[in-house]
Amino acid sequence: MTTGLDALLATAALLAALALRPWRAVGAGGPPWPWLAWAAVMPLLWVADRFVHVPLIQPLSGACLLVLMMGWPLAMLSLLPVTLLAAFAGGLAPADALHRAVWLGVVPGTLALGFGMALRRWLPHHLFIYILGRGFFGTAICTALAGVASTWLHGTPGGLGAADLMLGRWLAAWGDAWLCGLLAAIFVAYHPQWLATYADRLYLPPSPRP
Repeated sequence: MTTGLDALLATAALLAALALRPWRAVGAGGPPWPWLAWAAVMPLLWVADRFVHVPLIQPLSGACLLVLMMGWPLAMLSLLPVTLLAAFAGGLAPADALHRAVWLGVVPGTLALGFGMALRRWLPHHLFIYILGRGFFGTAICTALAGVASTWLHGTPGGLGAADLMLGRWLAAWGDAWLCGLLAAIFVAYHPQWLATYADRLYLPPSPRP
C-alpha cells in the first residue's frame, strides 16, 4: 500500500511539472552548469548509506536547494534522472529508489515551494528573508516534516524507536539546512542568476534617486 502511495505522489508531481512546461524558461544556452552539478551530486547524497555500509536514519536530501535553483516544476522533472542515478549507484531495489525519490525529493521539494510562497505572501521581501527563510529555516522545516510524514506512513525500521528516529531525522534536516543556506547565500552574493526563485527587484530595496 505504501509503495502505491509513493508511486501516486511521484506520478502526480511529474504530471503537474510536465503540465507547466518549465523547459520554456531555460535559455538557448541550456541550464546553468551548477544546476546540472547539483543534480549530479544528489544521487550520492541519497545513497550515502550504501557507500559507507552504515544504515543512516535519513540521508541528506538536497531537494530544497534544487527547487531554489531550478524552480519547482523543473526540479521535479530533474528528480527522475536523479532517482535513476541513485538506483544505479547504490544498487537500490525499485521500491527503495521510489521511496527515496518521494521522501527525499518530491515531498521536501514541494513543501519548500509552499513554504516559499507563504514567506513571499506574509513576510517582507527582504534579502535575508530569502536566505534565512527559504534557504536555511525553510529547508530544515520542510525536510524534517518530510521525514515525519514518511515515518507516520511507512513506520520505523526494525530496532529503532519512533522518538529516536524523529531525533535523527531532525538532525539530518539541519544538515540539509546548513548546506542549502550556505550555498543560497553564496549564489545570491555572486551569481543570483543561478537561483530561478530569486530576483533583485523582489528582494533588494530600490536605489534612491539622485
